[in-house]
Amino acid sequence: MELSPTNQQKLEIESTSRDEMDLYPLDTFDYEFTGSEIWIDFEIPEFTAICPFSDFPDFATVKLKYVPNARCIELKSLKLYINSFRDIKIFHEHVVNVIMNDFVAACDPLRVEIEGDFNVRGNIKTVVRKSYTKKDS
Repeated sequence: MELSPTNQQKLEIESTSRDEMDLYPLDTFDYEFTGSEIWIDFEIPEFTAICPFSDFPDFATVKLKYVPNARCIELKSLKLYINSFRDIKIFHEHVVNVIMNDFVAACDPLRVEIEGDFNVRGNIKTVVRKSYTKKDS
């Protein structure tokens, strides 16, 4: 099966490379009840990043739900981390992957579910979901 050619619109696509993102670090604190599973839910209704095709802002509600292992995410650092996407040129599909990778690296949770619910643009609604479950070691 042959894939369709990319960028048939001949637009200049300029995503921010992962090395250039300079995202605020995620801080954590000890979860004192390790072994007692709880779900922690965050809803972030003002997520903003930049579209690599158009250079226009993309807006989304990011929902993040997790079961802590031994560490929990500190809320102020999560807010500053999410806000640091405002000047990042990134595709919707990549946002959720970057957040997941950084979140798992920061707090080593048992389970995580992330949803990026992006505002309608050009009559198309995009929702991107990703889940993670820690493998037994």
